[in-house]
Amino acid sequence: IVTLQLLITVAITALFVFLKPVKNFFYSNSWILWVALGCTLAIMIVLVCCESVSRKYPINIILLMVFTVFESILVGAISAVYSINTVFIALGITSVVVIALTIFAFQTKIDFTGYGIYLFVFAIVLFVFGIVAAILRSQILNILYAALGAGLFSFYLVFDTQLMLGGNHKNSISPEDYIFAALNIYVDIINLFLMILRLVGYR
Repeated sequence: IVTLQLLITVAITALFVFLKPVKNFFYSNSWILWVALGCTLAIMIVLVCCESVSRKYPINIILLMVFTVFESILVGAISAVYSINTVFIALGITSVVVIALTIFAFQTKIDFTGYGIYLFVFAIVLFVFGIVAAILRSQILNILYAALGAGLFSFYLVFDTQLMLGGNHKNSISPEDYIFAALNIYVDIINLFLMILRLVGYR
């Protein structure tokens, strides 16, 4: 499921990056991006909070794919701001990091599923730090924010992968919550890509 989501995202992002008319259309109709953002947040809340919906086939798959399309539009709009070379470098780095972390999560004896509360606190602190960095408009702070963000979502990727695996780990996700698991891992990868894109873009 996550592979399908990523393929959709790559395809839509490619339209933004390589086809200038597509980019210009969305930028000249910015309301579409706001609608995409609103729908992304709304669907995410439904899938995370409404267990009866996230476990009910086929509505759960449909909602996940709609979420993926809207999220991909946002990723494409952000990626189009950067040069093609920068996007490709960020994509390559993200691919290597994701594959390495996934292999690590599968084979390591370290249980990361008990660190959820610490990751949550770190995410809140990073959110506040991001607001401060945006207000001060300091390039150093923005680079630091992107680096910390990449680190956070790297940990989240390992955390969510081990939650999905279950087994001997302290916490796990029920097999019935496969949509929730796919959503988490997909969001981790997308956020990791955006943070790396930001870092590479600052060069």
